[in-house]
Amino acid sequence: QVQLAESGGGLVQPGGSLRLSCTASRSLLRIVGVAWHRQVAGKQREWVASLDARDTTTYADGVKGRFTVSRDNGANTVFLQMNSLQPEDTAVYYCRIIYRDNDFWGQGIQVSVSP
Repeated sequence: QVQLAESGGGLVQPGGSLRLSCTASRSLLRIVGVAWHRQVAGKQREWVASLDARDTTTYADGVKGRFTVSRDNGANTVFLQMNSLQPEDTAVYYCRIIYRDNDFWGQGIQVSVSP
């Protein structure tokens, strides 16, 4: 079992930035990929961004150009840098790390964007 610990969420004003971190208890060197998802209460969880084993990134249309996913293999940590945040970005954010044998989810962290 791999444990994922998320951090970096909080309350920010529109136009502000946050960086989410997700630290795994297993090395990231042989991952298949990483994904970030988010969920608003009462709605389905939606995909936000992905990074594959070659560090190729893809983004949902609504965050393209504002969010950046990356990783630090030495720290077993993946990041989601979020800039120009808007109220519609308010959600619980989840990291997901995909290994060949299984995939694992973080516990979720709240991001709130409000004046």
